Amino acid sequence: MALSLEIVSPEKLLLSRAVDMVVIPAAEGDMGVLEGHSPMIVTLRGGTIAIYEGDRVADQIFVSGGFAEVTTERCTVLATEVLPIADVNRAEGEKRLAAAEAAYDAASKEGTEAEDAALVAIQAARAMVEATAG
Repeated sequence: MALSLEIVSPEKLLLSRAVDMVVIPAAEGDMGVLEGHSPMIVTLRGGTIAIYEGDRVADQIFVSGGFAEVTTERCTVLATEVLPIADVNRAEGEKRLAAAEAAYDAASKEGTEAEDAALVAIQAARAMVEATAG
């Protein structure tokens, strides 16, 4: 028994393979998905997807956000940006974080929608920086 995992960016299908489990960074917290999971669609926050083979993490992939569709047999991640964990760059994350924080400061004059977008960008940038710490 295995779960079919697909990770898709706006440009292409990046991964399609059977896995034992995947842990995705859902907006409400990390969510483990196994075969037989209840169907749902969840929003993703910036963070790391952990792909399990057996009881070990076989691969990790950084996503900056997006959605995941979960069915009993499949987990499809529709990500806004995807990077292999080895390609995540701390300096780039810090640069994005500074820009997002500046956008948030400016957004306080524009209104709630701009503030919300800036907070999402801040969270994704912080997740990128944290992904380089491990």
